[in-house]
Amino acid sequence: MIYLWIGIAGMLGAILRYLISVLLLADSLFPFATLTINLLGSFLLAWLTSHVFKKARLSPHLSTAIGTGFIGSFTTFSALSVETLRLFQDGNNFLGMVYVVMSLFGGLAMSHLGLNVSKEVQES
Repeated sequence: MIYLWIGIAGMLGAILRYLISVLLLADSLFPFATLTINLLGSFLLAWLTSHVFKKARLSPHLSTAIGTGFIGSFTTFSALSVETLRLFQDGNNFLGMVYVVMSLFGGLAMSHLGLNVSKEVQES
């Protein structure tokens, strides 16, 4: 049954990722949509796992469905990899490096922010 919940959550995460990419003009030179989605996903996963799942006392199956299914399909490392290679292949080396650095350090910063927001909410 857990596989069904992960699949449903994954479907919803993938649909949301697609809708956001359409709204943020995924055809632009710089992959703003994927960057935004991955940064938001980094924040959400850290915040959800450190606060919401514990406070709401969700079942491990539901937590897994949300974290692995929804957030896992919402964010995308493969798109980051392909878009980075395309930037380099098109001669946009500077944008490629900016994208990698923003993705890596931005993801870490957003995860850190998610954990800090969680701590602030728990202390208040």
